[in-house]
Amino acid sequence: MKVLAVYPGSFDPVTNGHLDIIRRGSRLFDRIVVAILRNPEKEPLFGLQERRKILQRATSGIPNVSVDSFDGLLVDYARRRGAQVIVRGLRALSDFEYEFQMALMNRRLDSSIETVFMMPSETYSYLSSRLVKEVVRLGGSVTGLVPPEVEQRLGARVGSRRKRTARKAAQRTQRRSRE
Repeated sequence: MKVLAVYPGSFDPVTNGHLDIIRRGSRLFDRIVVAILRNPEKEPLFGLQERRKILQRATSGIPNVSVDSFDGLLVDYARRRGAQVIVRGLRALSDFEYEFQMALMNRRLDSSIETVFMMPSETYSYLSSRLVKEVVRLGGSVTGLVPPEVEQRLGARVGSRRKRTARKAAQRTQRRSRE
């Protein structure tokens, strides 16, 4: 029996920690679908299609990996795809409680789909998309933490936001000085 795994996430942006899990998972499972969650409650830095293209390029050298997107319940998506496994990354103990609850709920919803937890390499054990965005916003370097394409796009995206914010602040200052 061929084993299909789904590796879900927002991947906003994809990090080298995500890619580490994908590469290592590709050796464990016959196929992995990297499934980008469409979450209308979050405003992503990168749009869905942009994240999809970035992930497709970043995983293009891994033949048994494909990229897709979904909304709704993960377990429903996994069932529709015929997946037997959901892959989740655990960076630290702080991730465990949430991931454990989700795995138990997914098992309750469909006991035929197993959740497999994978730890990233030590190099990436602290890394998260949120942290990457924060470092870039504050002017720090994320070289080696994200694929080069992501680093370039982050610089352009956050740099243009910084310029807009600075321009708005200057306009407010000018208005106040005229009053």
